[in-house]
Amino acid sequence: MEAAWPTIVIAAATVVVLLSWGWRILNWLWLRPKKLERLLRDQGLRGTPYKVLVGDSKDFMKMQREARTKPMNTSDDDIAPRTQPFVLQCFNKYGKNSFFWSGGIPIVIVTDPELIKDVFNKNYDFQKPNTNPLIKLLVNGLGGHEGDKWRKHRRIINPAFHSEKLKIMIPIFFKSCNDIICKWEKMISSNESCEIDVWPSFQNLAGDVISRAAFGSSYEEGIRIFELQREQLKLTMEVVMKVYIPGSRFLPTRNNRRMKEIDRDIKTSLKKIINKKEKALKAGETAKDDLLGILLESNQKEIEEYGKKKNNGMSVEDVIDECKLFYFAGQETTSVLLVWSMVLLSKHSYWQARAREEVLQVFGSQKPHLDGLNRLKIVTMILYEVLRLYPPVPGLTRTTAKDIKLGDLNLPQGVQIFFPIVLIHHDFRLWGNDAKNFNPERFSEGVFKATNGKASFLPFGWGPRICIGQNFSLLEAKMALSLILQHFSFELSPAYTHAPMTMALLHPQHGAHIILHKVKI
Repeated sequence: MEAAWPTIVIAAATVVVLLSWGWRILNWLWLRPKKLERLLRDQGLRGTPYKVLVGDSKDFMKMQREARTKPMNTSDDDIAPRTQPFVLQCFNKYGKNSFFWSGGIPIVIVTDPELIKDVFNKNYDFQKPNTNPLIKLLVNGLGGHEGDKWRKHRRIINPAFHSEKLKIMIPIFFKSCNDIICKWEKMISSNESCEIDVWPSFQNLAGDVISRAAFGSSYEEGIRIFELQREQLKLTMEVVMKVYIPGSRFLPTRNNRRMKEIDRDIKTSLKKIINKKEKALKAGETAKDDLLGILLESNQKEIEEYGKKKNNGMSVEDVIDECKLFYFAGQETTSVLLVWSMVLLSKHSYWQARAREEVLQVFGSQKPHLDGLNRLKIVTMILYEVLRLYPPVPGLTRTTAKDIKLGDLNLPQGVQIFFPIVLIHHDFRLWGNDAKNFNPERFSEGVFKATNGKASFLPFGWGPRICIGQNFSLLEAKMALSLILQHFSFELSPAYTHAPMTMALLHPQHGAHIILHKVKI
């Protein structure tokens, strides 16, 4: 009888463990989602019914796939039905106070500028979602941190994007942009025109700029990292389109293995660059004239100012994450902004002519300079309008860090808030009857006047956590557009297919085929 006791104890413990895990799984799959659904509906919100495990993921992906099979009319800038079909359907069916599901997590759609302002200003209560850990292999850094760590990183990184430091970047912008212009000029035929898909050109241009700007003399190695990041983005989008099951990142799938392999390769390369840069800086052998050099100098000052305390300054891993963020945000945002600028200016020759007239008035045939770029009012208006109609990031998500009140809503901890930026930017109530039309004139007196001070223009986010690199991206875009307008006029090719799609950011699904004509100054 005594020999049987260990067996009985083990069996009892096993039953307890199984019951405990069973309860957790039941709570995760059914009890908690249904409780959250009831809490939201009791407050007057309407939305899709909860489906076990998958939520609305299947319907979401199905509508995305169907939308991508149907190109848009070239003259149409109402991109929401193609880029956010499920969210648009949910919004139209259930109203502005509506919700849908990502697995077992309810996502509340918010479009009211006052609520948007409230969420962005309370960034401690509304935080970035803790999503699939595999996504962090693509990009983490400042954008993914919260609380004290975010404040520390923002403080250390700020100097790299100060207006005085951006002056250093102007020659880099010019060199990379001028290389593209020279390539295009060589492609111009004897009749002084040619057709080109400008999308790969802009991707390479932005990758070239961020590689030079971030790593300076290690530019060639930077280009290789850029290519790896591009592959990582494609793999990440496959992950995003699936329901995340906790622990699935450890499964030895082809996708998981390749993403981790790329991450290791990128980290190894970045560590070499960082170590080389640190040694050169300490020996006084290199100028602090690239983002990495400025970041390392700022990090060293942080450590010296606050002493060698625990978690003081950035670790090498932290610096690597910030470098990866430089790549993703710097390359993607600018290339997307430039490609849609070319498309819209191709469709609106009047605004293309006005922009060219301004550029020639400010620079003539000379190299664009910082002072002149800052005085380009019409070009700036155009870029803002492009960012409004074709925002690089079509939507942003936040999650409640605790039970909290938002307007008239009481939101439990763990509920997500979704800002459909495309719908907000195209809202007639916020932008007038021409909200879906290209009209840069609305920004003639700046963003504040155009929005009446409301949180309704969100291409770079809003509030304390607004994108730290927005001025970098806009300055690069102004340089590129100025040089293009100095050398070429352009129009859409008959081969152009208007098909915006969400690939983390807003990409042209079939490229951007443009006919270039040589401009004689």
